[in-house]
Amino acid sequence: MNTFSFSEYLHISKDLFHVIVILALAWLLMWLSRRLVRVFRNYMNSRTDSAEDKRRIETLARVFRYISTVVISLVAGMLALSEVGISIAPILGAAGVVGLAVGFGAQSLIKDYFNGFFMLLENQIRQGDVVEVCGKTGTVEDVTLRYVSLRDYEGSVHYVPNGLITTVTNKSRGFAYAVIDVSIAYRENVDEVIGVMREVGAELCAKEGVGDDILEDIEISGVQEWGDSAVVIRCRFKTETLAQWDVRREYLRCLKQAFDARGIEIPYPHLTLYAGQNKDGSAPAFRIVTGGD
Repeated sequence: MNTFSFSEYLHISKDLFHVIVILALAWLLMWLSRRLVRVFRNYMNSRTDSAEDKRRIETLARVFRYISTVVISLVAGMLALSEVGISIAPILGAAGVVGLAVGFGAQSLIKDYFNGFFMLLENQIRQGDVVEVCGKTGTVEDVTLRYVSLRDYEGSVHYVPNGLITTVTNKSRGFAYAVIDVSIAYRENVDEVIGVMREVGAELCAKEGVGDDILEDIEISGVQEWGDSAVVIRCRFKTETLAQWDVRREYLRCLKQAFDARGIEIPYPHLTLYAGQNKDGSAPAFRIVTGGD
């Protein structure tokens, strides 16, 4: 029967005490790092009034918190294994070989992390932005070194790996334009319609609420195209970020009321049936059969 001497018990107790100390220090460092990140975030938020800068600070704070947690956990784990008599040198060597093999087999994963790092470094995407990536558009709920999480208008959440992102269309930077195409009938006077559009635009700029989001008066480009059944006039408003859709909807609502009040026709597709003529110039017999024999 194997028995442990007092010195062996003392040695085991000492190792266990060291492991407990390492784990306690790791927990303390995690708490301290998160506290420092929170203090840094609050300090930077207090020195800026820009919503864009606040979103960037929040995104960077989340990334720093994630990185510090991973680093502290790895170091604490290796030190704890060393204290219980498990040599970490072979583990590190095996990790290097395994990492090399995984590197060849998981190039897309490495690409995700590299792309994520540079996107954060270059401030391309921040939490709270409205972006379009890989054909998906939505509000950024989470940004990590691995993926970007988007929630679209229907509430669906899309997880896009950073390695697949080649182009980022950010709709939340500096300002935006509410671009509006207005269709009118060919018989309407274009100059008169443009005058009505300017009038409604001026009223919208002075309107409480939505008018606060408009940075400049309406800009009318003019006739954009001749459609099949309408003349298209293009205009736009310079707005605060993420307010372009609300401004566009309200302008169209007010413009519809103004057109109705002035009798300006908003066209819709028409269908004209022409039966042709007989050789003698008379109209051919023509009827529409709706059912029956």
